[in-house]
Amino acid sequence: VTVPGGNAEAGKQAIQSWGCGSCHTIPGIDGANGVVGPKLSQLSERTYIAGILPNTPENMIRWIMDPQEIQPGNAMPDTGVPAPVARDMAAYLYSIK
Repeated sequence: VTVPGGNAEAGKQAIQSWGCGSCHTIPGIDGANGVVGPKLSQLSERTYIAGILPNTPENMIRWIMDPQEIQPGNAMPDTGVPAPVARDMAAYLYSIK
């Protein structure tokens, strides 16, 4: 899956700096061994995001930015991640093999 306009390397750095690994296990991110949320490996092979959204780059970006708007009450808090950063994060997540 390609994320138009996304930079996977910048996304990797953003995932590290935003602390996503405190809740998720994320391959390639030092210290990302969280068990609150799902493991984020093989994301490109999944059919749905959070069990409700078709797995597309645009939906992933929306989910990263504002998961409570999409599914109120879910365990993932609204992150405050701006759209360009979320795009880069999605590019990295989709690049994980």
